[in-house]
Amino acid sequence: MKPPTKGTGCKLSGGEWLSCYDELTITNPGKLDIDHMVPLEEAWSSGAQDWDADRREAYANDLDTERSLVVVLFKTNRGKGGKDPGEWLPPSESAHCTYAADWTSTKLRWNLTADQAEVDTLLRLADGCPDTPVDFAPAA
Repeated sequence: MKPPTKGTGCKLSGGEWLSCYDELTITNPGKLDIDHMVPLEEAWSSGAQDWDADRREAYANDLDTERSLVVVLFKTNRGKGGKDPGEWLPPSESAHCTYAADWTSTKLRWNLTADQAEVDTLLRLADGCPDTPVDFAPAA
């Protein structure tokens, strides 16, 4: 939204970020986390346990797609933890369509599986999101 100034020791000041799960503008970088759209714990139980160390590292640091890693309020990220959409959705209902599309594209990008509760929730959300595409490029 508004870039920060980088000071000594990479300390940030100024700037504005949008916490996409809460739809809140945040000016204090100390209140933010970088969230894995599909948490590492969820990825592990969805197929990452079979990956080699290089692929796990590539997943954890995926900067090649815009929505694998997102900026959110730390307290919201802590509430999400390792949960999938069958267990947790963003507090802001207006974020649900984007969240469902981003979750699905991340799972498809990395060829991860989904359990039935997760699929059921994603399908329910998709019914209300006819104009929200799911775009992804398979991870290398």
